[in-house]
Amino acid sequence: MDRAGMTLFDTAIGRCGLAWTERGVAGLQLPEASEAQSRARMQERHAGAFTGTPPGEIKTAIEAVQSLIEDGVTDLDFIVLDEAGLPDFHRQVYGALRKVAAGQTRSYGQIAADIGSPGAARAVGQALGRNPYPVIVPCHRVLAAGGRAGGFTGPGGLSTKARLLRIEGVRLDTGRDLFGQACPMAG
Repeated sequence: MDRAGMTLFDTAIGRCGLAWTERGVAGLQLPEASEAQSRARMQERHAGAFTGTPPGEIKTAIEAVQSLIEDGVTDLDFIVLDEAGLPDFHRQVYGALRKVAAGQTRSYGQIAADIGSPGAARAVGQALGRNPYPVIVPCHRVLAAGGRAGGFTGPGGLSTKARLLRIEGVRLDTGRDLFGQACPMAG
């Protein structure tokens, strides 16, 4: 096993964290309530990782993540992921999702069909719930059937998902609140 590094960096939504190995990006951490919590979560997920200056390709990846979170249009396809230890199904889901451009969305069922597993929408949701690379593997772009928000396990939950989608120009305006309850439309 190669040695992992990690760093925290500023974005338009707060301090994110990124871990890497010689194979690529090993994980991305969305902002927790405090920098100390973000650092602790990174250390928990990437035990033994050193805190340090990222190498050139990782620095470029961080800059691209910062740009996407700022402008909502930057492409992150070039970022190499360290997928060691991931189940094949998760790799397939993440690969399909990385093809969904900023400002676009897909449903869990559509992603399942994209990877040749129609009917596996729940399994897609479970894979996304374990996504170690949020934003790079843009799980926030996956919605439930009917355009509902669906879930989001990252810090901040559905409000973070909605915020990332707004940055990309997508509005979750279904006439329902984040819990699927009808709500009056603002006039």
